[in-house]
Amino acid sequence: MGIQNEQQLMLEMLNNTKTIAVVGLSDNPGRTSYLISQAMQNAGYRIIPVNPTVNEVLGEKAYPSLLDVKEDFELVNVFRRPEYLEELAVEIAKTKAPYVWMQQGVVNTKAYDYLQNHGKSVIMDRCIKVAHAVLKGK
Repeated sequence: MGIQNEQQLMLEMLNNTKTIAVVGLSDNPGRTSYLISQAMQNAGYRIIPVNPTVNEVLGEKAYPSLLDVKEDFELVNVFRRPEYLEELAVEIAKTKAPYVWMQQGVVNTKAYDYLQNHGKSVIMDRCIKVAHAVLKGK
C-alpha cells in the first residue's frame, strides 16, 4: 500500500470510528497503551478496554476478550506482542468491526493477511495517536 493510500485509509478509519476496542490496554498510567488510549478518549473517542487482567481502565469497564464486548465498536486497536496476533486475528475476524489498527512495533504479516482476507481494513506498525494528530490536526 502506498503512503498516500495508507493515509487515506487512516483518515477514513478515524472519521468513521466512534468507539475503539483496545486490546492489551493497561491500567498503568505509565504504559504506552494507557497514554495513547487516554489521548484518543480526550479527542472524543469512546474506549473499550480489552484485557483479562483488569476490571476498568479510563473509567470504562474492561472485557476479557473482544468476543465478550456487548457494545458496538468500529475499530480494534492492538497493543499485543506480534506472536499473539495470529490467534487474535481469528477473534477479530468474528467481530463486526471493519477496522483494525496494529500499533507501532506490532507487526505480523500472517495476521495482517488473514484480517484482510476476512474483509477487515488494516493498518499495521503505525501509532494511532500520531496519525490522529497529523491527519486531524489535534
